[in-house]
Amino acid sequence: MISTDPADMARAIDKTNETAGNRGAPPWAAETDERPTDATADPVLSLSGVTKSFGPETAVDDVSLDVYSGELLTFLGPSGCGKTTTLRTIAGLDEPTQGRISLGGEVVAGDGLFVPPERRDVGIVFQNFALFPHLTVRENIAFGLTDADATETEARVDELLALVEMSDHGAKTPDQLSGGQKQRIALARSLAPEPKVLLLDEPFSNLDVRLRVKMREEVRRILKEAGVTAVSVTHDQEEALSISDRVAVMNNGQIEQVGSPKTVFERPESKFVASFLGQAAFLEGELSDGSVETAIGRVDAVTLEGYETVYDRASVDILVRPDDLRATPVTPDLADGVIVSRQYVGPSFVYRIELDAGGAVHCLHNHVDEFDLDQPVSVELTADHPMAWYPR
Repeated sequence: MISTDPADMARAIDKTNETAGNRGAPPWAAETDERPTDATADPVLSLSGVTKSFGPETAVDDVSLDVYSGELLTFLGPSGCGKTTTLRTIAGLDEPTQGRISLGGEVVAGDGLFVPPERRDVGIVFQNFALFPHLTVRENIAFGLTDADATETEARVDELLALVEMSDHGAKTPDQLSGGQKQRIALARSLAPEPKVLLLDEPFSNLDVRLRVKMREEVRRILKEAGVTAVSVTHDQEEALSISDRVAVMNNGQIEQVGSPKTVFERPESKFVASFLGQAAFLEGELSDGSVETAIGRVDAVTLEGYETVYDRASVDILVRPDDLRATPVTPDLADGVIVSRQYVGPSFVYRIELDAGGAVHCLHNHVDEFDLDQPVSVELTADHPMAWYPR
C-alpha cells in the first residue's frame, strides 16, 4: 500500500529526486544493472572515464564500460551520439582526450600510454568490408597471418572458410562475390589472427533489407562458434536487439543505459532510451488512492514497475507502446481520441491516435482490424506486464 504519512512521503520524494537526478532515471532503475551471467573472469575490454574531444566539441563524454569474454556488446544510438568515436578509441584510430582503455588487462590508452592500432590485437570489420580486390578469398583471409608458416596458414584459412560456410569460394576474387559473401570473408579475415576483441562498424549497413536480416543471424552464429569477444556499433535498434548479449544505448556522447536487449527495451531507464527503442508514448497522470488518472482512464498503481517507491499525489509519466493499447471505434461522446494516421505493415496496422486530453499514442492491431481515418475511438490499456514510468 502507498503511504500517505508525511515522513514516508518526504523520504520517498527524496529518493525519487535523488534517482531522477541521474539523467532522469526513475527510482527502480538502480535495480537494472546487468552483466553477463558467465562473466566470472576479469573483463577482456575495459573503458574507464573515456572522453574524446575535437576542439570545443566533446564527442565522447566520460564513458565507462566492461566487456567480457565471448560477449557481443553493441553501442546503439542516433547519428552523432559518439558510438563510432568510442569504437575508434578502442581500435586505436583515435586517442582519448581523457580516461583509460585496457585490453586483456593491459592499458592501451591512458596513464601516459598510447598503443598504436597495429599493436592492439583487435580486428575490425568495416562498413564497406575493405577486401583487397586484387587478392583471392584465401589470400584476403591469410593477409593478417604474418607469424604463421605456410602449413599453419593454409589450415587456418581452411578452418575459417568452413566456419563462414565459404569453403568452395577460396579461389574467387571479391568482385565475384555477393554482398553477403563479402561480409563473411571480411569477418573471416578479421578473425584469422584470433584478436582479443573484434570490432564491427555498422556491419550490415551496405546490405539490402532481406539480406541484412539473414546476415545478422549468420554473424552472431559465426562469432559464437568462434568464441570471440565482439563490440559492434549501429543505429538500427532491431539489429542491436536481435544479435547482442548486451546493448549500450548512447546519447550526446554518454551511455544512457547498459543491459540485455530485453532489459533496455522493457525497462528503459530514461525517456530517451524508451523513445529510441520503438514507438513510445507517455501517459501523464497523478497518483491518487492507489491509481493514476490518465487521458485514457485510471491505471492501477500495482501495474507500475516498482510502484512502492511512488508517493501519493506524485506526477508520473507511464510508458506505453503500441502493443500495450487497443483502440475500439465508438461514438464521439464516448471517445478518448481520434485516429489521425495508420501504418500498414503486412501482418498488422499501427494506428496513431490523438487524444482529446492532449498528446498521442499508437495502437497495434491485427491486419483485419481496419479502421478509417478520423474515426473516434476509445483506448484501452491491455498490457499484462509491469509498466515503466518516470517521475515528472
